[in-house]
Formats: sequence, C-alpha cells, structure tokens
Amino acid sequence: MLTPERHQLILTLLKEKDVVRIHELVEATGASESTIRRDLSELEEQRLLKRVHGGASTIQNKIEEPTILEKAVRHEREKIAIAKYAAGLVKERDSIFIDAGTTTYQMLHYLPYDNIVVVTNGVDIALQLIKRNIKTILLGGELKAATLSLVGREAVKSISQYRFDKCFLGMNGIDKHHGLTTPDPDEAYVKQLALQYSDERFVLCDSDKFSRVTFAKVGDLRGITVITDDGLCEEEQQEYGRLTTLKVVKA
Repeated sequence: MLTPERHQLILTLLKEKDVVRIHELVEATGASESTIRRDLSELEEQRLLKRVHGGASTIQNKIEEPTILEKAVRHEREKIAIAKYAAGLVKERDSIFIDAGTTTYQMLHYLPYDNIVVVTNGVDIALQLIKRNIKTILLGGELKAATLSLVGREAVKSISQYRFDKCFLGMNGIDKHHGLTTPDPDEAYVKQLALQYSDERFVLCDSDKFSRVTFAKVGDLRGITVITDDGLCEEEQQEYGRLTTLKVVKA
C-alpha cells in the first residue's frame, strides 16, 4: 500500500471511530508499527490528527460535545457489553446513581432487580425505569437538550440529599495524566458529587474515550473502576490500573 493510500485509510478510520490504536492500523494497512508511527507523525504535522498514547485521535475542540443521537449510534456493541456487565454489579436493595448517557442508558435493559432505588439526572433514563416500576428519583435542574441531562444549581442541591451504594457514570475523556473529563462544567460538577457520595464508583466508556481530554475535569482515576471494551492494547491496560476489560465480538 502506497503512503498516500495509508494516510487516506488512517483518516477514514479516524472519521469513523474518533480514536484509532496503532495495532488496529497495523492490521488494517498491513504496514509495520514503525511505518504507522511515522505516518501518524506526518499527519499530525499537517494538523489532520492528534497523536495520543498508543494511537491517534481526531482534533476536537475541548468544549465540543456530540448530541445524544450522535453518540447513540457509535460503538453500540461495546456499549451493550459494558452496560450488561455493569448492571450485573447491582444488588437487591441497592441505592444507585445512574448518570445521563448512552452507555448508562443501556444498563436499564439488564438491571437484575426491581427492588432498588435509582437516582438519575437523565430524563430518558427516568422514563425507562418507571416502566419497570423501579423507584426512581429524578434530579431537578436545567434540562440540556443535547444530552437530556439535568444540570445546574437545582441538580446540585438535589443530589446532595442522597448517598449511594454505587454510581455508574458516563465520561467523554479518560487520560492517565488528566483523569476523567467532560465538556460541560455543570455536568462535571454533578458527576463529581455522584462520585463523592458513592461507596463504589464505576465509569462506563468504550476504549475510544481513552487518551482523550475535554474541558472540565471530573476527578482523578484513583478509587475508580473503569468498565470498558477490549480495544486497548495490553500496555495501555496496565498503565490505567483498575480496568474491567470486556471481550466484544465484532460484527
């Protein structure tokens, strides 16, 4: 494969996935790892991508946030596997916080018990829980149309009244140096409080969120269990520490 063809393939894969790993590019192009690293350096110099540990990502504004419809169609198999595993961690009579998000939404199909209490800032999540007659508390606050989440002063006031056995959060970025991040400071604060008020803390996200940093910091990785798919190489898995990595069968 000629260099321009490899470059085009790399950019096409990035457009589809937002983040690609070096081992994926080696497999897709048939080129050596050293060749792929050189390609990524050249494309970064042209400002066509951003090098990240173990691969490359698209260049995005740190405050840019995809809508819930855009996120729902990405990595669906991975999200289902992650959510199914996370739901299995819920025990009878647990009080839990489920964050607004497309991966956390998938949990609702797999919750093993109805005799639990769920607090959420996701309007769509609350509506689905009510259909199962699960006791549901929806935070107050300002409704964000893009994510169907409730944020702001009233959301902060509401969540401070509760304490949780477990919380399950979505996240836009996970980085070994910068920790957990999300584009919106208001959403970040709600996530921070959910972590603070929970005995056990879980972050649900596909592997493409790794080595990505967005605008508002939620917290460090210490004390957090991240549930993700098997898109990370072995070296990356070791660097991030407390990961639950799930094998996902590709279509």
